[in-house]
Amino acid sequence: MTNKLFALDIGTRSVVGIILEQHEDKYHVADILVKEHKERAMVDGQIHNVLYVAELIQEIKTKLEETHGPLKKVSVAAAGRALKTEQALVTLSIKNRPIFTEEDINRLELQAVQQAQQQLLQHKEDVKNNHYYCVGYSVLYFRLDGEEIGSLLDQQGDEASVEVIATFLPRVVVESLLAALKRADLEMEALTLEPIAAINVLIPPTMRRLNVALVDIGAGTSDIAITDKSTVVAYGMVPTAGDEITESLSDHYLLDFPIAEITKRQMHTNEEILIQDILGFDEYIPRAEVVKAIFPAIENLAKSIGEEILRLNNNVPPKAVMLVGGGSLTPHLPEELGKVLNLPANRVAVRDVNAIQNLTRAEHIPATPELVTPIGIAIAAQKSPIHYMSISVNDQVVRLFELKEMTVGDAFLAANIRAKQLYGRLGHGLSITVNGQNVFVPGEHGQPAQIVLNGEIASTKTLIKNGDKIQLIPGKDGADAYATVRDIIDEAAVKKITIGKEKYIIEPKVIVNEKPVKLDTPIQDRDVIVVQTVTTVEDAFNSTNNTKHLQQFSSYCVHLDGKPVYLPEFSSQLFINGKPAKTHYPIQTGDVITFEQIMLPSAEQIAASLNLLLEEKVIVTFQQEQVELAKTAREFYVNGQIVQSTSTVPNGATIKIIEKDTGKWIYQDVFRFSTWQLPTTFKGSFTILRNGQPSTFDAEIFGGDLLEIQLAEIK
Repeated sequence: MTNKLFALDIGTRSVVGIILEQHEDKYHVADILVKEHKERAMVDGQIHNVLYVAELIQEIKTKLEETHGPLKKVSVAAAGRALKTEQALVTLSIKNRPIFTEEDINRLELQAVQQAQQQLLQHKEDVKNNHYYCVGYSVLYFRLDGEEIGSLLDQQGDEASVEVIATFLPRVVVESLLAALKRADLEMEALTLEPIAAINVLIPPTMRRLNVALVDIGAGTSDIAITDKSTVVAYGMVPTAGDEITESLSDHYLLDFPIAEITKRQMHTNEEILIQDILGFDEYIPRAEVVKAIFPAIENLAKSIGEEILRLNNNVPPKAVMLVGGGSLTPHLPEELGKVLNLPANRVAVRDVNAIQNLTRAEHIPATPELVTPIGIAIAAQKSPIHYMSISVNDQVVRLFELKEMTVGDAFLAANIRAKQLYGRLGHGLSITVNGQNVFVPGEHGQPAQIVLNGEIASTKTLIKNGDKIQLIPGKDGADAYATVRDIIDEAAVKKITIGKEKYIIEPKVIVNEKPVKLDTPIQDRDVIVVQTVTTVEDAFNSTNNTKHLQQFSSYCVHLDGKPVYLPEFSSQLFINGKPAKTHYPIQTGDVITFEQIMLPSAEQIAASLNLLLEEKVIVTFQQEQVELAKTAREFYVNGQIVQSTSTVPNGATIKIIEKDTGKWIYQDVFRFSTWQLPTTFKGSFTILRNGQPSTFDAEIFGGDLLEIQLAEIK
């Protein structure tokens, strides 16, 4: 049995009506009728004047009915140029959270798609009336902590981000199509997208695992669809197409636009091109010369299409490119596009209706690339029509435009479920200041919401069908941030050290909002915290009540005649881990501080260090006995007070040394220190001897001298 199919391709410049006869899995193109719009009723694939378009559809329908009988139902396509493509980047903090799961990645992707949808709406005044259907998206890249990464699965870090390129179809495009068909007394039998239509007939599912780009070059726009991994991964459009070539001809040869369009079509078939300019001159110009004249426009067209293909395909050239549509016949376009994409010449090809499998056509129908999309619409709408589907999301009924295999994520997009609702709320954090630096203590991450599809646990990537019921059970909110002062200070701020033989744990001094607190004090939002850590030996002695030791470790110094005199032999020695140190040296946990304590010096010791004697002494032998003679040579003053030679002198004291008796020792001085006396009953004469030689009482003597007085008694 033969099934008759009626399809319409409603383009920017014209409407194409096609009658296709189906016999089992074979198709025959019985008739095609093309009519151009009288006025600008279509803009970028969207019907701007429903009445004009409806009139044109009615004309085509009436004309075709004369030959093929009544036509009640029709298959149509939403134009590829009506699709809106948007790139969006979403970044998520993943600090202190478990490793990334597959579902976490799915939800992050959904958030990026919603961000893209939001970007489309941001310039619209009434968001509710500007609904978009997401017809597909692909991930451009994942990043972890700023570095591009192949997958976020099982990863951990501080920050994860994903950038997607998503394609949307405005709902108004579908509604205007339905309105125009209704006015022409036609019922929509099936709906498809123009890029899907062309792909369905040129790239069978078995070929879709390959990364292939299909470009439909019309009059005003070039529509792009890209397949990979057995599905259509991206759609795009550039507002550069056949009209660019027509305008280039018009500008170069001064042609009226319709004449330039006729001239352009001659280039596909004639070697000599008839040029009829606006001044009335007719001239035949060789085809090669005409091509050369418009070559910059051809290069520009190839560049625009090639750059958009690369953008949609993550900056990687596809394996091959197929060109359809009237503009694909532009001379040298495949070669120039191959150069832009760095593809060999045999990987960019124009495809016409002969490339469609199991298709025959009536003799009067040409095998041109222009007819691939209209035929594709008729076949695709029959083989894989797009339907509306009704889904319940949290008891709210949403209608989806079934453009592909639909998932729970698509239902959430349609129901305006924000990606943030798929996770419990992040707990409130604490913003504090520590030693002048802003510090944020994050709250606990929320638990993911649970997705239930028809009573079964599901994910955002689970496939859905008409009539499904989805419940989103909210996730558990994360706890608010809680921390004590101890939690936010560096572990190194607490020092465990040994001084002498005593072990100490020294905690920093902490001031919160100008008040001293303990380390276990809870932190409040907006707190201003100052942490004063123990960093030097001096800090350690002060913190452990060992201040009394500090003075002895500074260099021993006295001030003499207004000048400092350093005497290191009287300084105590300080050691850190057995090595000489100073009180300003830094300390670390585990350090052992020891010291060699030296007693304060006496006045006599300081004078000796200065090569001065406070007391002069000599020892002589007098009358067979040793006698020590002593006298004060210098007086020693400490801070203005005279002191004994045995008195200790504190560090930093001001001293003064005044010379007193520095005269010579004479013989008679010995009598002051000796107990020998002349016998009271002695009568006679005596002889004074020094070292066995006669001497006198005022003679100079020296230490070690042998002094004698020999008595000669008178009998």
